[in-house]
Amino acid sequence: MDKLKIIGAICLVGMTFLTCADVVGRFFRHPIFGSVEIVGFMATLAVAMALPYTQQFKGHIGVEILVRIFPEKTQTIIDLCTSFLSFGLFTLITWQMAVYAYEMHGSGEVSMNLELPEYCIIYMVAFCFVIFSLIILRDIIQNISKLRHS
Repeated sequence: MDKLKIIGAICLVGMTFLTCADVVGRFFRHPIFGSVEIVGFMATLAVAMALPYTQQFKGHIGVEILVRIFPEKTQTIIDLCTSFLSFGLFTLITWQMAVYAYEMHGSGEVSMNLELPEYCIIYMVAFCFVIFSLIILRDIIQNISKLRHS
């Protein structure tokens, strides 16, 4: 998990430096060719790498104003329901991203300017979604265990 967080942070710092260098280069009429593509790829990876880490530490924004007034068992049941729905959704998204990456790989499609293979980025995002889905599954198991012991 920490490795994904570190890679995401590196992408974020890389985006900052590349954007600054490109702006300075444009000021002197020498922009960095393909910087928009690279920044887009790094932004995609930064978000994908942050999802599992954020889920692990319950950092996602949630509307808990109403849920907080319910008893703990009801809160756990609500969390279990939303986790089941999330797990189903993100498992489906992961599967479709892997299928899409495979199709992109087969077609040989590349990015517009630098001609980088886009399927690599899609596979990496799909991998991050696998980790994300596994963390949601772990949360489901923990909630079921919590319900059994209460």
